[in-house]
Amino acid sequence: MPLRVGLTYNLRRGPSPSEGLPEDFYAEFDEEETVDAIASALRRGGCEVIRIEADEGAYERLVKSRPDIVFNIAEGLRGESRESHIPAMLEMLGIPYTGSGPLTLAMALNKALTHQILSANGIPSPAFQVFESGDEELDGSLEFPLVVKPICEGSSKGIRNDSLVNDEAGLRKQVSRVLRFYKQPAIVEEFLPGREFTVGLIGNGEPTVLPIVEILLDKLPAWANPLYSYEAKWVWDVPGNPVDMLSCPPQIPKEVEEEIGRVAVGAFRALGCRDLCRVDIRMDRAGVPRVMEVNPLPGLIPNPDAHSCLPRAARAAGLTYDQLICTILWQALKRYGLEGLFEGRSLVKIP
Repeated sequence: MPLRVGLTYNLRRGPSPSEGLPEDFYAEFDEEETVDAIASALRRGGCEVIRIEADEGAYERLVKSRPDIVFNIAEGLRGESRESHIPAMLEMLGIPYTGSGPLTLAMALNKALTHQILSANGIPSPAFQVFESGDEELDGSLEFPLVVKPICEGSSKGIRNDSLVNDEAGLRKQVSRVLRFYKQPAIVEEFLPGREFTVGLIGNGEPTVLPIVEILLDKLPAWANPLYSYEAKWVWDVPGNPVDMLSCPPQIPKEVEEEIGRVAVGAFRALGCRDLCRVDIRMDRAGVPRVMEVNPLPGLIPNPDAHSCLPRAARAAGLTYDQLICTILWQALKRYGLEGLFEGRSLVKIP
């Protein structure tokens, strides 16, 4: 009897004007192409796939279908702990699932809390300040330039080309924009001027570090700020008109590569990540790799032209897309002691 795998997801759509939402509101959600590709990979691994959109009806569908395990890519509909909603339901129902648990997902979505946890574990991250209102005094230890972001968003939501500010007026403008449009505090971080990398990890205990991906900021338009902004990720770099901003593996000394990997694994462990993760890192002025963000729900876009970083790293490691998906599932099954149920073990490349 095939393994019955639930696939939980949120489909992307554009916000309607009547919703009063920012244009990037649904940027974290997945296209139908990604959901179809994951389902196909699981089927080729011998699984029966039950698709469940993570909306208000998801709980009832989970109760009714009772899959053996859930492959979870759901970002959640709303709220500061939205990424935790499906895993929390699954834990209440006693259904195994891929990826990190509710606590990790809630902590990692909050950039300030992430920095605090990393700092407590000796892992470098940017200095920062949280603004609950637009008139709070700037901490004297923070020096311009600074980067202004929503505190609880991913996929570069709310990080625009003009989020890099060089003076008090720019700071106030961007903090007010975040408070007004995203209805959440703004986090103001020190700008790290060095090279930017993202590190994919798969596994548990001693996770496998996939080949590092560098974000080539010098490929941005000459007038653009050196940020991997919403425009850089979703407007300027699109499959129909790609900007080849990714290099994998990057041209860096071996010792730097190893240090970046150590920092990424440290962040993975500090946040309690499971099965898969992507850690975004940037060098400071002294060449120290600092963790900007930990993403326990990294994008899994199958199209190579879409420049999805974790699949790009997996391809560099010699994994096909099917192998990547089945390896993630395998890691979760092994964690639950259920690996014997999976017929697609031949596709697993990271045991």
